[in-house]
Amino acid sequence: MILSSPGCVAFEIFGFPVYFYGITMACAVLVGFWITYWVGQKYYEQKNIIFDLAPWLIITGFLGARIYYCLLNYQYYSEHVTEIFNIRQGGLSIHGMFLACVLFLIIFAHFKKISFWELGASMVLGVSVAQSIGRWGNFFNSEAFGRPFDGFLKLYIAPQYRPVEFADCEYFHPAFLWESLLDLAIFVILFFIMRKTNGKNPLFITSLYFFMYSIVRILIENIRTDSVCYVFNQPVAIIVSVMIMFISLSGILYSVILARSNLHNE
Repeated sequence: MILSSPGCVAFEIFGFPVYFYGITMACAVLVGFWITYWVGQKYYEQKNIIFDLAPWLIITGFLGARIYYCLLNYQYYSEHVTEIFNIRQGGLSIHGMFLACVLFLIIFAHFKKISFWELGASMVLGVSVAQSIGRWGNFFNSEAFGRPFDGFLKLYIAPQYRPVEFADCEYFHPAFLWESLLDLAIFVILFFIMRKTNGKNPLFITSLYFFMYSIVRILIENIRTDSVCYVFNQPVAIIVSVMIMFISLSGILYSVILARSNLHNE
């Protein structure tokens, strides 16, 4: 089976191109926030908090994702400054979004006097689905694909999008699809845990998401061809993912110990 992008432009309005990437990201945000709202209402009584959060979190997330991406590609954007503002064709980093949104949620939770971990647990289910949908934006842009691959399920990449070293290769790993499916699997796992525990121990749920996604990102990054900004011959994305994995593992272990302690005290 061969996958092939229909192109990055979905249609035009008065000569202005509307990109599949933008449509995909809009769908991802809407679905992600709907799931976040549902989880927050059902398990944490977070009535209308998501409506207060939504516009600011969207802005913060996109700014963080874009700034982080541009910093990783500093050499290019330092020479093409105006391109920093051109996000219609892609160029967002999930790690930048994580950092910006976590900092924002910590500040928001502090001033609203609500639990940061409950906010986090509400959001990670929505985020995992949003990531699963958002990865299809990479498909339409013919980006974030893997190494050359000629197996049963493969992705055709047009010559103009191929890395120089693989200019003669037609088919590649559909890395966007693998990550999309794995992100969806993360959502399913978190959903069943949320239902089984009735939302208790939000620290565990939030930490588990970051732990699982970090593993997914490490696996996918190892087959991608577009990694940037290497440190010690390793892509920064892998290094950051390893750091997040160990931090989140600490959160998982602490939450388990805390839950056992509370159970013993009861």
